[in-house]
Amino acid sequence: MNAVVLSAGRGKRLTPLTDTHPKCLVRLNGRTLLEWQMRALCACGVTRVSVVTGFGAADVACALRTFGLPMEARAIFNPFYAVADNIGSCWAAADAFGADTVLINGDAVFEPAVLERVLAADGSDIAVTVSAKRDYDADDMKVRVCGDRLTRISKKLAGAVSGEAIGMIRFRRGGSARFLAALRAVLETPEGTGLWYLSVIDALAREGGVGVTRVDGLTWAELDFPVDLRAAEAAARVVAARLFADAPAVAL
Repeated sequence: MNAVVLSAGRGKRLTPLTDTHPKCLVRLNGRTLLEWQMRALCACGVTRVSVVTGFGAADVACALRTFGLPMEARAIFNPFYAVADNIGSCWAAADAFGADTVLINGDAVFEPAVLERVLAADGSDIAVTVSAKRDYDADDMKVRVCGDRLTRISKKLAGAVSGEAIGMIRFRRGGSARFLAALRAVLETPEGTGLWYLSVIDALAREGGVGVTRVDGLTWAELDFPVDLRAAEAAARVVAARLFADAPAVAL
């Protein structure tokens, strides 16, 4: 099982926490966000992880060498991180996508049960992981679902929505190839580099063939703003109790 983690961004909205290091190296209860992700991936049987880096690339690559996990982990530098949105990180990691790949945003902390459900689901070649909550704000990546199919994904969805994308997508069989072909087509347009990779998923969803995996009730959190820190630390405590409470934190 292969994973691609998008960790190239600086996380400017988290300043001053990210003044000197990227968002993925922000500490939650003594461990970096990257460490939480890597240990959760390892616990779920992921054997190869490609972490896309940008701002603070050397620090991220160094951190990857310190965890001592039984998995192959490598850093892939995205030279476009300062001028392109995360669609550029997906393109930089194109060779890392295989027949069975999970794509994860580098700002999410999640309990292993989330990924276990994603990997156990038997459905579409491309499946977006979603979770419902009571209220949604302008920064949430909202989704609209019909049955088990994704029909729209965007921060700008108006009216009724079906949930929020948590930043985890499973690609199987021909899903990776379909995604990368659509990604390339978008990047060949004048506005392509300024788009999120999820705009590609939205286009594919409108064509049909993109599914969803629901993880309602499971623990996860996204770290975008300083106000998110408390929720992310609370999620990390839940994950620690279920995953690696006895594993020592790595000092950077």
